[in-house]
Amino acid sequence: MIPTLETERLILREPRDEDASAYAAFYADAQASAFYGGPLLAHEAWGMLARDIGHWSLRGYGMWVVERRDTGDVIGGCGLMWPTGWPRSELTWWILPDARRQGFAKEASLAAIAFGYDTLGWDLVQTHMKDDNAAARALALSLGGEAITREAFPDGVSRDIYALPRP
Repeated sequence: MIPTLETERLILREPRDEDASAYAAFYADAQASAFYGGPLLAHEAWGMLARDIGHWSLRGYGMWVVERRDTGDVIGGCGLMWPTGWPRSELTWWILPDARRQGFAKEASLAAIAFGYDTLGWDLVQTHMKDDNAAARALALSLGGEAITREAFPDGVSRDIYALPRP
């Protein structure tokens, strides 16, 4: 069972098939999805939704869909992932362009980080990003993230790893 997390403005809930349109909108936007493997066609974006649902079954944690409490609109995704073959787990997020720069990614990330420490019992919640992803780096730093190492990933890209403190 995927737990639901609530913050002041957001509900982080299990991904559902009806969220496919939000995934398709995000992944169709070349600029928004550039650091997430996009742009993707709608059926490919559905595959990302299926991956996010499956991660919960395989690992016991994963991505939540981020929904606004006031409107019920799906505005993105946020969660903890660790794909097979990758050297580390990570906090990750995506926000639809219309919902950006309103603090939603930070608010959702704080809830996910707390889940990692308090529910999963992790000693370290961390994130990483490609060097040219300035927005992700800024969010990691705003969360109190501290660069702890640099590591090569299976996709051939080296990334800085940021330790994220307990909220």
